[in-house]
Amino acid sequence: MARTKATIRTRKFMTNRLLCRKQMVVDVLHPGRRVVAKTEIRDKLARMYKASKDTVFPFGFHTKFGGGRTTGFAVIYDSLGYAKRFEPKYRLVRAGLIEVKKVARKQRKERKNRMKKARGTAKAKLASATKK
Repeated sequence: MARTKATIRTRKFMTNRLLCRKQMVVDVLHPGRRVVAKTEIRDKLARMYKASKDTVFPFGFHTKFGGGRTTGFAVIYDSLGYAKRFEPKYRLVRAGLIEVKKVARKQRKERKNRMKKARGTAKAKLASATKK
């Protein structure tokens, strides 16, 4: 299958000053292609808005019935620091900006049961003690 170019258009553009970001709806037109990778969308948006690739987060894409057109969202932060501060952790992990350390299943269950026994501020102390 020939790789045709994907056209990216943005609409409902908004500058969110409280979260230090630009946010928009992204329409991707890709006739003859099944899907466009988020990395490709991220690169094109970074070029369009003259931003670093690390500060662009595309998400929530859905392909329309019949194919050829996909719609989703994207946010572009003013700096990497703001991105790490405001962006949800799972999206930072997907982007490769933070690393999640694997905790054994048994340890997670033990922590959960210890937390169930505590109330209020004691719970916070237990949580910080078990993370170390």
